[in-house]
Amino acid sequence: MPRAGLNPRVVAQAAAAVSDDVGFPRLTLALVAERLGVRLPSLYKHIDSLDGLRRDLAVLATRELGEALGGAALGRSGADALHAVADAYRDYARRHPGRYAATVRAPDPGDAEHLAAADGVLRTVLAVLAGYGLAGDEAVDAARALRAALHGFATLEVEGGFGLPRDVDRSYRFLVAGLDAVLAGRGREA
Repeated sequence: MPRAGLNPRVVAQAAAAVSDDVGFPRLTLALVAERLGVRLPSLYKHIDSLDGLRRDLAVLATRELGEALGGAALGRSGADALHAVADAYRDYARRHPGRYAATVRAPDPGDAEHLAAADGVLRTVLAVLAGYGLAGDEAVDAARALRAALHGFATLEVEGGFGLPRDVDRSYRFLVAGLDAVLAGRGREA
């Protein structure tokens, strides 16, 4: 009989907490079972494998990230929207490093739930880019560049990759201001 209160959503939430504590690459079923106070075989009533749990965590985290970005963008446009969304992105990665790492996983083409979560993030990013006059293929290129820049900075920051004696927040503002300038320039060309 399944443990009362245990279901796939609860297991994914426990995996999120474990992942934030130990890092996404170190996530194991044993650690999740320990967090939930159950024996490892009990998890298999709610998940099919570690990879399945990683997928569930990716969906949960991508949905959370999408909600954070969407909330930050609400009522904003142009540079204001870009800065708010970039700050929300960075904040999510800093507060939830394990979950954030799970968001990097691209959805399988047949995974409707994961695709919907990823679409939530993409819709917000495309709306921000539309404020710069970017659409179509130009917006796809800009979205990829924006993700690569923000992901690179966030990952380096979370992993302790900035060792120079310079204020990291100042460097981050420099990055986002540069992205704003590039996007504004591309928007004028489009």
